[in-house]
Amino acid sequence: MSSTGLPIGFGPWLWGILVWAIGLGLGGPTGYAINPARDFGPRVAHAILPISDKGSSDWGYALVPIIGPLIAGGISAAIIKLVGIR
Repeated sequence: MSSTGLPIGFGPWLWGILVWAIGLGLGGPTGYAINPARDFGPRVAHAILPISDKGSSDWGYALVPIIGPLIAGGISAAIIKLVGIR
């Protein structure tokens, strides 16, 4: 047993399940784009490449997979500092 009461190695498995569940929940609109780099690069490439008959790069929706995780990361860091985890 570890200090958290879970068997050793069980914590990463739980984090994996969390990421999997978020991906299942958001997989339709974002295609697992919970990593800002996986959304930003293709969106920029689509915007600047000269592709005939291409649609919009949909920058209005970019707030969800790009700005959302960055804001959540900042809030998480603040909570960790306030609680004193590190």
